[in-house]
Amino acid sequence: MKKIILYSYLKCSTCRKAAKWLESKDLEFKLIDIVKEPPLVNYLNLAFEQYSDDEKRIFNTRGQAFKTLNLDIYGLSKEEIIQLLLSDGKLIKRPFLIYEEEKVILGFNEIEYAKQFI
Repeated sequence: MKKIILYSYLKCSTCRKAAKWLESKDLEFKLIDIVKEPPLVNYLNLAFEQYSDDEKRIFNTRGQAFKTLNLDIYGLSKEEIIQLLLSDGKLIKRPFLIYEEEKVILGFNEIEYAKQFI
């Protein structure tokens, strides 16, 4: 069985689409509320490795929580960014999917999910 963890936010329509897509493919996954329980530090580090071209991609830049920060992400260290993300799950791009503890997929793109799971 493939181990899939989906960090999601109940009010996020994209998160609901991702969960529905996984269910439609009969893929079992653990659903975690990203606001109540942000991703573990090792998952955030994994996201950093995989999205190292632009650390801003890990942030939910369209969300109110991010917009109210009004700070330069590029001026922060990796450790400072991780602490910031851990402080508020709404800052993290969602859905935040972890596959086999080795791959992170940020957001929901049906083609990317299909490449990974089908």
